[in-house]
Amino acid sequence: MMINFYFCIMKIMLLVIGKTDDEYLETGIMKYVGRLEHYVSFEMKVIPDLKNRKTLTVQEQKRQEGIMILSQLTPGDEVILLDEKGKTFTSRAFSQWVERLANANYKRVVFVIGGPYGFSDDVYDKAKHKISLSEMTFSHQMVRLVFVEQLYRAFTIIKGESYHHD
Repeated sequence: MMINFYFCIMKIMLLVIGKTDDEYLETGIMKYVGRLEHYVSFEMKVIPDLKNRKTLTVQEQKRQEGIMILSQLTPGDEVILLDEKGKTFTSRAFSQWVERLANANYKRVVFVIGGPYGFSDDVYDKAKHKISLSEMTFSHQMVRLVFVEQLYRAFTIIKGESYHHD
């Protein structure tokens, strides 16, 4: 299978809430972000944690995070949430899905990892897709590493490289 021309023009953004605290996770994330740059224009953007988070209700926290997430989006973005209630894929099926996204000619695909309580209703309304990496629960920081590795794996599958083994 060949990478379609649209991979050259599609941009992918991973939008996350809060910095990655653990150095080992940050090191792993940066490893795969560097690898992704061989296949696609990729950017990871961190929205700062709310300053007064502990004094806010869960709903207010999700609302404020939602405002910040939505402010990062532009018209025409294809928004995909990483959400525990989302669709699950095998790695090979995910690679086929990523290839379909590329062939759909979106200028920018934005994957969003929310804070510890998920997303506001406004963010859910903006998203066309929800995907889940597992039925298990991971910290939202760990999801970053798992996601960028799976995205990298998807591109190597599409290109027919030997990284993935069935």
